[in-house]
Amino acid sequence: MSNDTLRNQLLGLGFKAPAPEPKRADGAKRGGRPGATPQDRRGERGKPPSGREGPRLGKPVPGKPGGGRPDVSRAGRGRSNSREDIDLAKAYAIRSQREKDERIRAEQAKQAEARQRREARARLAELVKGKSLNVANADIARHFPYGGKIKRIHVTAEQLKALNAGELGVLQMDGRYLLVTAELLAQAEQVFAPAVALKVDPDAPVVDEAYSDPKYQVPDDLVW
Repeated sequence: MSNDTLRNQLLGLGFKAPAPEPKRADGAKRGGRPGATPQDRRGERGKPPSGREGPRLGKPVPGKPGGGRPDVSRAGRGRSNSREDIDLAKAYAIRSQREKDERIRAEQAKQAEARQRREARARLAELVKGKSLNVANADIARHFPYGGKIKRIHVTAEQLKALNAGELGVLQMDGRYLLVTAELLAQAEQVFAPAVALKVDPDAPVVDEAYSDPKYQVPDDLVW
């Protein structure tokens, strides 16, 4: 039985023939939008369904192929930090060198002062050599302050009067106290002033103190 005969029979029984389908382009027949080209259809296959977003991609990494532009602000901050570190290191180096130079200068000054003291003491020793007036059997102790302590030298009665009148003086040499003339004492003071242990000024006014009373005087036999 042919298709036309079957169709006629169905129409006779009351069935309606289906309306013919409108002609569509090749793209519409295959499920694409009308008028779509093969390139459009390939692009639509990769699109997500309507209302849905595609998978989120990670942020591009600077420096990698296709990674986008580098972060200029971070690069600038990195260079700034590097310059600050370099400047700080230079400042520390300069300060360290300055402190080192100061220590060297202080040590050199200390050594120079010690050398000058040794040379002065040597000249002083030559100056007073054989000129001491100390008497071995002198029995009068003359006390005087020196170096923050109370020191003493034994003299005779005549030497004590001359010492208090400023005609004699006392020098400290190698831990010993030497009685010398006022002239020699003045010369010694020019060579090495710290060696002058007792120099009496006869023109100085006498200070009346409470401790000038004899009961406060230091006994001659007292050992300091």
